[in-house]
Amino acid sequence: MALDLDRLSPVEKAMARRRIWRWIIIALIAALIVWRLVFVNQYVVAYEKPLDHFLRGSIGSETANGMPVLVFKALPVIYRDRLGPGGWRHFGLLQEPGDDLPLGFSRRVVTGVERVWLNCSVCHVGTYRMPGESEEHYVYGAPSNNLRLYALIRFFIDAGRDPGFTADALVDAINSDAVGGELNFAERALYRHIVFPRVKAAFLNLGQELAFVERQEDWGPGRVDTFNPYKAIQFNFPMGPDTISEVALNGSSDYPSIWMQRPREGMNLHWDGNNSSVAERNLSAALGAGVTPVTVDRAAIHRIEDWMWDLPAPAWPGPVDAEKAGRGEALYAGYCAGCHGMKREGAYDYDRARHPGLGKVVPLPEIGTDPGRWASYTPDFAGAQNTLYAGYPWRFTHFHVTDGYVGQPLDGIWARSPYLHNGSVPTLRDLLEPAADRPKVWFRGGDVLDLDRVGYRSDPGAAAAFRYDTRRPGNSDAGHDGAEYGTALPASDKDAIVEYMKTL
Repeated sequence: MALDLDRLSPVEKAMARRRIWRWIIIALIAALIVWRLVFVNQYVVAYEKPLDHFLRGSIGSETANGMPVLVFKALPVIYRDRLGPGGWRHFGLLQEPGDDLPLGFSRRVVTGVERVWLNCSVCHVGTYRMPGESEEHYVYGAPSNNLRLYALIRFFIDAGRDPGFTADALVDAINSDAVGGELNFAERALYRHIVFPRVKAAFLNLGQELAFVERQEDWGPGRVDTFNPYKAIQFNFPMGPDTISEVALNGSSDYPSIWMQRPREGMNLHWDGNNSSVAERNLSAALGAGVTPVTVDRAAIHRIEDWMWDLPAPAWPGPVDAEKAGRGEALYAGYCAGCHGMKREGAYDYDRARHPGLGKVVPLPEIGTDPGRWASYTPDFAGAQNTLYAGYPWRFTHFHVTDGYVGQPLDGIWARSPYLHNGSVPTLRDLLEPAADRPKVWFRGGDVLDLDRVGYRSDPGAAAAFRYDTRRPGNSDAGHDGAEYGTALPASDKDAIVEYMKTL
């Protein structure tokens, strides 16, 4: 009988089994490492300078709401007929030379895909131009006077409903010279069968969540409905015509400035004063930018908080008539400082003991301004807000309903045009007129300064031609009116107050 020389011995069989198990274990470890590195870990670009971090750094919005960067870059190609050659600039987004993304959009690699979405600067970088000049100056921490967020939201909703927004259109746009995606066969399949359906579904879902915006007045550039979208997205509040009044539905207001936050700690914040904690206000705003209580990057937001804690208000860029401003200072002290503070010895004075109305809520019947923003913030919503971030040290505890609007500091007021909480008055000089004499229809969205009246020019030729009608819901320019507000003063006194306010 011949011997089977190829037959393994028991020892060799045991060693082979060990080798097999060793390779299985190595493969499992390798798979675990890849899974963790690609599908668990997230990667962000770190910026050394606080300003760069504010402009481009991630706060965590991409994880839950971000879209792949190639999709973001492809949309202006697909909808070039609608957006024009400026692309995202159509919506008032700003983009510095050399940047491939607008300011206010940050990157984060999530599940192996680079995604982009919003950060704080999308709402807090303003611009201005001097009369007769084309150079655009950025004001970091100012309200985003250019941003047309309503139009941007409607664009995403419309894209979700558009039968022309297809997988083929997306892949072709990504591979175009304008985007330069150069997708290979496998990547084309990925974008066609996985990425596109998810993006399309996200846009359709946004349209369902925010269906009520189609019943609203267009917010216009530089304005945002702070809390109605918040209600729908965070808490699924019913927003139908039978559950929310037209007044509460149209509560759009101007973006605020975010400089000099240290002295604002403890003041009543937001236009209606519904919170006195700067940190809670910031985390609430981050939810509006797309983070969730689970995905928020608290450390990244804390860096921005540190930066804006003592960020100085911008200096007026034009000339000042010192004599007129000196006369206006005394008038301002008598009519305005009690609720808004003023400069003392060259620095803004935020002392609430010297200015008893500073940071204090003025009841709505007394101030008389548009009630929409106030009406949109309800007790039910305040209660729901205070459940957010449960289980974290920064859980909300301060949100509450008030009975009016707050007298805020006016530092850097020249860079915060238009005026009143809803941006219904184009210039400071207009605000000193009785409400009946203020412009009823004007144009907002431009950034050319009116050096005399202080604000942005509001004629059709100087602005971005968004027609603002103060007679429409949420747009009233009433209030802040009467002898106690200086609207009965002689014209020369009003001019002097405006001249002084250039120096704040």
